[in-house]
Amino acid sequence: MFTHTDPTLLSEASMLFAYPSCRGMPRWAIYTIFAAGALLILICCLCICVKCCCKGNKKKKKKKKDEKINLNGMNGKTTAALVQPDVTDVDYGTAKKERGKLLYSLDYSAAQSELTVGIKQANNLMAMDLGGTSDPYVKVYIIPDKIKTCETKVFRHTLNPVFNEQFNFPISKSTLLKSTVVMQVFDFNRFSKHNIIGELRVELSNVDWNHVIEEWKPLAEPAKFEEENLGEICFSLRYVPTAGKLTVVILEAKNLKSMDISGNSDPYVKVQLALDKRKWKKRKTSIKKNSLNPYYNESFTFDVSFDQIQRVNLVISVWDHDAMTRNDAMGKIFLGCDASGNQLRHWADMLSNPRRPIAQWHNLLSAEQVNSTLTLKKKIPLVSKMPF
Repeated sequence: MFTHTDPTLLSEASMLFAYPSCRGMPRWAIYTIFAAGALLILICCLCICVKCCCKGNKKKKKKKKDEKINLNGMNGKTTAALVQPDVTDVDYGTAKKERGKLLYSLDYSAAQSELTVGIKQANNLMAMDLGGTSDPYVKVYIIPDKIKTCETKVFRHTLNPVFNEQFNFPISKSTLLKSTVVMQVFDFNRFSKHNIIGELRVELSNVDWNHVIEEWKPLAEPAKFEEENLGEICFSLRYVPTAGKLTVVILEAKNLKSMDISGNSDPYVKVQLALDKRKWKKRKTSIKKNSLNPYYNESFTFDVSFDQIQRVNLVISVWDHDAMTRNDAMGKIFLGCDASGNQLRHWADMLSNPRRPIAQWHNLLSAEQVNSTLTLKKKIPLVSKMPF
């Protein structure tokens, strides 16, 4: 005789027989274990799906990118088209660069036989530094004689400097009509060669001297027949006002002019002080045989009071030593309150940073240019003895 049994009891009994280890466990614990296991399996499946999808998308993007590059290359819209432009965009094999504009003025005084060149300002100069700016200054000289070279002050981190400087050049009317004014804009670098941004060359025979000329002109690419390069020299300056000590360290020179038949030179450096435009003190380095890039690292210290430092000019000259004949001047510059351009800036940096050595590279000029600008007098006369 069969009796009626509750289905719920049968299901629970079957579970107990199927999972003996679950005997005696509460129902909620069993449900929790099953739920946790199912959630873990779901998470694993989801991660696998996401990974597969991302991998597929990357392949599709890479494929599309390759297709885009290939298509753009065929259409001439990539940077490859800029590297190799169409014939219509080429100007004698080189693309024109916008170097900026320069505002200058010219005025000639026939009574004084003097030409005044004004460097007013520049606009939209080419950026030469990584930060998208430049440190511009302007160099002015007259060719073919080139007896004098002038430089403006350096303006930091700008493409639109306002100079407002004037330079006077003694020149006769007949020489004026055969000369050309050269205005070169450079980017200043303390520890390397200064990069030229652009230049203007104005033939003075084409100028109407009945009135003052003032005009904007775009800067052009530097001429291939640039002036003779005499080399560069690097030295440091240090002044201690309390002790009255001026220290000049001649560090090195490079790209000096060859003076010997062998193609080399035997250079040494002469360091000279002039007080009130009169020769005062001098020292010189050792001689470096057969070198156009000599390294010296030689230091010279002079006693110069704070009152004298305002009236002193420092003359640095490079000479080629000859055992049998007279030594030849290879290049020269001078610094001091009477200097201009980079030389004046180096001197001012030394004075504004007492006790700290300030090093800088300088382009050498011809001895004739420096001598005509500095116009040194004879050596300081000795104090005469008191009469008895």
